[in-house]
Amino acid sequence: MSSPADTITEVRGVKVGMATAIPEPTGVSVAIFPDGARGAVEVRGGSPGTYHTDGLATGSATGLLGALFFSGGSLYGLDAARGIRRFILDVGGGVRVWSARTPLVRISGAVIFDLSGTEELRSDYEALGYRAALAAGSGPVPCGPVGAGRGARVGKLLGKELSMTGGQGSAVVRLPDGNRVGCLTVVNAVGNVVDPGSGIPRAGARSPSGKGWASREEILQRWSTLRDSRGSPGTGTVLVLVATDAPATRWELQRMAAAANDAVARCIYPAHMASDGDIAFAVSTNPKTSSPSDRPYAGARSDLLCFAAGEAVVSAVLRAVPTDGTAERKSGAPPPRRTRNVDNPSALRHAVSQGKAWP
Repeated sequence: MSSPADTITEVRGVKVGMATAIPEPTGVSVAIFPDGARGAVEVRGGSPGTYHTDGLATGSATGLLGALFFSGGSLYGLDAARGIRRFILDVGGGVRVWSARTPLVRISGAVIFDLSGTEELRSDYEALGYRAALAAGSGPVPCGPVGAGRGARVGKLLGKELSMTGGQGSAVVRLPDGNRVGCLTVVNAVGNVVDPGSGIPRAGARSPSGKGWASREEILQRWSTLRDSRGSPGTGTVLVLVATDAPATRWELQRMAAAANDAVARCIYPAHMASDGDIAFAVSTNPKTSSPSDRPYAGARSDLLCFAAGEAVVSAVLRAVPTDGTAERKSGAPPPRRTRNVDNPSALRHAVSQGKAWP
């Protein structure tokens, strides 16, 4: 696990926290926007698992957002939203809408499939969501098999047994005007992670012979013999959040989400498959409501933000996969320290403030 300094938390108005389950290889990561944000979403994978993404769709009324989470556990992981909502309400957050007396918390999210198929489901994703939100802060975001990336694998083209450790990654790109575009990603891909600058694989499917990467012939042979999902190499998902503190309209955010998905295809091959849940969110903590036609060239600002988003995504994906030898270990990084009384919010809040608690 590493904690590079230049991560998405450099973006003003973004706090990130995570919680990792013990001993199960799963977890939750959350980005909280204390002052609110406006977002957009684009789904490219054929098998997404999502929470309230329609609220960010092009045809929705506002696209407003208070928090966004990534979780393991497949559809079970969507319960993390309840814990995140509970924490935000506990600290006085949320917004009042019309005549409602109870504040509402606008949350969106998505999940990866990290279930082995043999374990008994024990993780409480609502509790993990609460702990992740409680741990949210502005410090550097850890990268590797932590948070929602705890059970992530990459290179499942020949089956999970020949795959490598995936994980969570984050990066930021600084714009000339002082604004920033950052990325938080969870890489649990069927495809291989490839450095687009060199074309060299960073992590992926290993050859059954034990010598190097799986060949194209080995992959084609395996896939040509599939007859049903029981023999499938596995499901995979790359979850991406790109966030900026630059002013952006929803039109520009939609373009950024598309650029983020394009960047995934630059560094993961193959991507956006039928068994993938690939999805990209784009968020601005400084949203604009004006039309893009208020400038001589409406695409100039959008192109800048999209280019920066793509670069941040590539850097974050490459940081998500370990490069120190842990990629060969199915167990990933050692489990994080756990604290006692994790079900007691007051005790947990104190432990987090003392640096003794998750993640």
